[in-house]
Amino acid sequence: MIILKSLQQIDCMRAAGRLTALTIEEIKKAIRPGITTGELDALAEDFIIKHGGIPTFKGYQGFPGSICASINDEVVHGIPGLREVKTGDIISIDIGVTYDGYVGDSAFTAAVGEVSDEALHLLRVTEEALHKGIAQAVVGGRLSDIGHAIECHVKSAGCSVVRDYVGHGIGARMHEDPPVPNYGSAGRGPRLMAGMTLAIEPMVNLGSHEVRVMPNGWTVVTVDGSLSAHFEHTIAITADGPEILTRA
Repeated sequence: MIILKSLQQIDCMRAAGRLTALTIEEIKKAIRPGITTGELDALAEDFIIKHGGIPTFKGYQGFPGSICASINDEVVHGIPGLREVKTGDIISIDIGVTYDGYVGDSAFTAAVGEVSDEALHLLRVTEEALHKGIAQAVVGGRLSDIGHAIECHVKSAGCSVVRDYVGHGIGARMHEDPPVPNYGSAGRGPRLMAGMTLAIEPMVNLGSHEVRVMPNGWTVVTVDGSLSAHFEHTIAITADGPEILTRA
């Protein structure tokens, strides 16, 4: 069941989204060669709690971290720990913040120092694809219009969209209906309505779309070892168009 949010509820989600965005800015400033993913996790958790929030990911279905930190061929759900970030890496950070009963969910991928042209291409294409998808989140459209716009942009750039993991509705819970695929034909699925709140999150690979889960039960990697990037925003559909809630 898709839960439409009132103006007051969306205002609460703005507050959660803003704290999510502020936490991301702190993480971006801290990313450098030599820092560990565990140190980034601790920084995020401390910042969230200090500002009155709750790290949504911590303990979610047993996940041990407050952030997901995925490096190079890791797509999503990387477990933070002792691994050091190195020059030439790309690192995807996914974070959820619960504030005043509502959740903000956002992700980005950063280049660490000088990276390859292919990596820069992947980051640019993935972030562009996110905004192509967001632009389709308009009243009267169809849910699949979002994924269609994402996939078209990604394929035109010679990359592939991960199909095994998708975006989602979001609100008082991190995962609500509807699932939001990043692929597919346009003009299908539920009609988009004002009050819908979605987490749109393309995951894009330089190589094949195929992925697998590592033995730790969480970390998803590309089957062919190619680089992967991940960008995400929580948005609200309004009569005036899509509003990105995970902005500072």
